[in-house]
Amino acid sequence: MPRAAATSLRRSLLRRLAGPLSLLALMSGLIAYWLAWQYTQHVIDRSLADLATALSKQVQIAGPNARFSVPPLAQAMFADPSQHLIYRISDGEHDLAGDPNLPLAGTSARHTRYASIFEARHEDMRVRVAQVRVAQEAGRKAIVVEVAQPLHYRYRIAAEFLVAIMMPLLLLLLAGWGIVWRVVNQQLGPLTALADSLNRQTHMSLEPVDETHVPLEIRPLTSALNALLDRLKSALDAQRKFIADAAHQLRTPLTAVKLHAEQAANAREPAQTFAAVRELRSAADRAVRLSNQLLSLARAEPGAQAARFTDIDIAGLAFETGAEWVPRALASHVDLGFQRLDDPANETPLIVRGSAVLLREVIANLLDNALKYVPSARLHGARVTVSVTRACASNGAPIAEVVVEDNGSGVPAELQAELFKRFFRGDRQHSADDSVDSGAGLGLAIVRDIIDLHGGNVQYADAADGGARFVVQIPLAHERRQTDAAEHSTIPCRPA
Repeated sequence: MPRAAATSLRRSLLRRLAGPLSLLALMSGLIAYWLAWQYTQHVIDRSLADLATALSKQVQIAGPNARFSVPPLAQAMFADPSQHLIYRISDGEHDLAGDPNLPLAGTSARHTRYASIFEARHEDMRVRVAQVRVAQEAGRKAIVVEVAQPLHYRYRIAAEFLVAIMMPLLLLLLAGWGIVWRVVNQQLGPLTALADSLNRQTHMSLEPVDETHVPLEIRPLTSALNALLDRLKSALDAQRKFIADAAHQLRTPLTAVKLHAEQAANAREPAQTFAAVRELRSAADRAVRLSNQLLSLARAEPGAQAARFTDIDIAGLAFETGAEWVPRALASHVDLGFQRLDDPANETPLIVRGSAVLLREVIANLLDNALKYVPSARLHGARVTVSVTRACASNGAPIAEVVVEDNGSGVPAELQAELFKRFFRGDRQHSADDSVDSGAGLGLAIVRDIIDLHGGNVQYADAADGGARFVVQIPLAHERRQTDAAEHSTIPCRPA
């Protein structure tokens, strides 16, 4: 599957901020230009109307002499060529002064208090015209006064307005881009510092990330990273300790193998050779057993097997595992029994979610531990019992409870807190069968790790008759067949 291209957070932020900022500046410029254009139109229209009104007043004052007195005055008023002004004074039939080609009507007309303003075409150009009518004496036609200006003059003024408006906006836009760039870089600084801090980490030193100057929005990320680093540090510490302890524990049986091999090689008598080979086989068995226990402990690490969990009948599994240990129990003169407390006929399965291989290892280790020490305490009448029942946890959830109990001497109170630690061995170092190794102190640690992986717990308690009692509790599966649920509903939930 092709790897997705990495995206830059800085580039993405700049693009998402600079784009709207530029669009906002453009819209502001367009709105300002439109307002300036409207204002320009209004001001120039008013100026044209004022000029037309001033001419109309002169016409009124001149009266019959307007034909002679008004034109020189108009020529003086419109003598500035930069204004591009055009005027016309007419009575509708005869022109009194000005440009006779200036239209008397046009389009887009609007009316003010004294004048009418419209657009028209004059000599192949568009002009804006202000028209004022001056009423005359009865029987005489009204005099029409018009003042016009080309529209391109207004466009030039509007362009000047646009330049005047857009230049500051462009400068402000550049300043805004610079501010955005600076702010984005400053705000991404903690991420760069965080990356530098993580790059300095090594497998030998996994220190938490300093959150002193980290923004609140990034705190969840740094907190999660610190939690991950803490878990990773704990895992690495446990792994280093496990490797060191395993190397230490393997050294003893391997040294014994080497020693007995040398004895067998140097033996002069067949009896000596046979004894050395027997010891060599025993040492090899201890090394193999220790290696198997180390592998079981590695398989019980969290997450190693959870993805392959299936539904398992823990009662049937306990019975099958116990049956496999009957020959060993008979050889040690131990009475090994099995009982189902909540269903003596063992017809109702107790379904848990887990790994059959690992749960079988749990029961096997508990049976091995019991069979190893019971004969040393009870030469006659030694007993180990595996019991299974359905019970309730302290929160009311249904659980399966597996108990392995013996009638040996138990575990001294001062050692009970250390029982489930790796490579811990109590003071019961001898068993009735000399061929059985006393172990490396991994069996109960394996039991604890496997049960933790299955979401349960394991506890030690003194048995009623003074022996050892190991209690394993595993949650029952939440999803069962309807028939199983109906059968279980008839069985009371006994508190654990």
